[in-house]
Amino acid sequence: MAKIAYILLCHKDPEAIVKQAERLTAAGDYMAIHFDARAKPEAYKLIREALADNPNVTFSRKRIKCGWGAWSLVQATLYAVEAAVEEFPRATHFYMLSGDCMAIKTAEYAHHFLDSNDYDFIESFDFFESDWIKTGIKEERLTYRHYFNERTHKKLFYAAFNLQKRLGVSREIPHDIQVQIGSQWWCLRRRTVEWILEFTRTRKDVMRFFRTTWIPDETFFQTLVRHLVPETEVQARTLTFLMFTDYGMPVNFHNDHYDLLLSQDFLFARKISPEAVELKARLGRLYAAHDVDFQISNEGRSLYKFLSGKGRIGRRFAMRFWETESTLGRERELLIVVCKKWHVSKRILEQIRHVTNIPCIEYLFNEEGTPLPDLGGIQSSLEKRTRHRRALMRMLFEYYETDRLLVCMDPSNLDLLHDFFSDRSVTRMLHVECEFTDEYLIGHAHRVGLAGERTPQATLERLLPTIRNDIVHEADRIRDAGFARHYRVHQSDSPEENAGKFQDFLTIPPDQALRLAQTDHLFAD
Repeated sequence: MAKIAYILLCHKDPEAIVKQAERLTAAGDYMAIHFDARAKPEAYKLIREALADNPNVTFSRKRIKCGWGAWSLVQATLYAVEAAVEEFPRATHFYMLSGDCMAIKTAEYAHHFLDSNDYDFIESFDFFESDWIKTGIKEERLTYRHYFNERTHKKLFYAAFNLQKRLGVSREIPHDIQVQIGSQWWCLRRRTVEWILEFTRTRKDVMRFFRTTWIPDETFFQTLVRHLVPETEVQARTLTFLMFTDYGMPVNFHNDHYDLLLSQDFLFARKISPEAVELKARLGRLYAAHDVDFQISNEGRSLYKFLSGKGRIGRRFAMRFWETESTLGRERELLIVVCKKWHVSKRILEQIRHVTNIPCIEYLFNEEGTPLPDLGGIQSSLEKRTRHRRALMRMLFEYYETDRLLVCMDPSNLDLLHDFFSDRSVTRMLHVECEFTDEYLIGHAHRVGLAGERTPQATLERLLPTIRNDIVHEADRIRDAGFARHYRVHQSDSPEENAGKFQDFLTIPPDQALRLAQTDHLFAD
């Protein structure tokens, strides 16, 4: 059975560290602690005294002062790992933690998971080929020597960096290693950890190299694991659930995130807010529990992206048009059916094809698989279609040899609507406003990845008002835009009322418009 030795790097809140150690070791696991040498001596003394009688806790033989982005974080980890390997011969796995991490599964679940998955779990992606680094320097982390900490000695850091750049004194990476990058929150098997420690003793050239790289805790273990362990035995993922804001800061979890955290396919989560006292208490009791059934839905990141993307007033990240293209043509008429329920729009298009000769195209800016003719590659992806939207539409007019073309769009495509309505061509819009049941909204959440089959009902109930308000807001934005030739049909209106809107939108005879409005099950889900 798996026995975990937790490697804990910490620098503050000694009382919380003691509680964390007591919780995790009470289930039979172990812990090796490195407490930052910068911290107050009395804080370290408190931890040592409180855990002195716990045989499942040990401490690094050496303590050093740690700095963000510096080699000291790796060295401190190695000291704690060495202590754990020596002190706990029965430990099968070594799990990297911080003081802000807490278990979101039971010890029973964690042990069974590791027994069933004989892998090393560590994010490790090719340093040069991946896009893991979003901002800041990249290759220069490795090719120049970094003797100063950018956080504490910014001027010296960049002075040394620019001097090396000016003199051209870059260095080569050790020839037999392929540098990897990823999260520092890993879980490694005992054999792997022993190989790493042996490597540190024999490959002094690699150690010298990493000592002067920048942010080596994101590259050192990641590189060595891939160098030492067969690829088939490595899972390039972390078992610690963490998210970052669009500003690169870790997301904090609060009291109302309990159910969300338990449904994620991870063993731990960080960061738990210091103020989340209730959450800490519930998670603390959880680790020692037995026979807990976890319903894994794993929708946490997509939920956060959806909700945070709405911004301070509830809305954010609208698309931008960075380029403009020439007109579709004054003599042409673009008809746009806008509807949140895509199946309803497609049903309407099918009926329009029967009563008119207008070429109809479904959600070409929303669905990758929308059937389109070969237009030389411009139609090949959603990104290309959106970027070259006017060129695409001109080519479609020409392909169908028509001056009237009908397309479907989602209400979220407001910037597309603004762009087409600003064109010299005649643009008409029919907004099909549907009613949304809770059942439909739950299905919508599943379809777009905001929820999974096992998402707890309580999570769905909190999510539904946000989704409903989002749909209402999209409709309000379209109304507020004041588009000319904007017609609306509504599910609750009679076929006769809606027929007049179809007639004005398509400029067709009244009998044809009524046939459209009387389509069987037009608004059915």
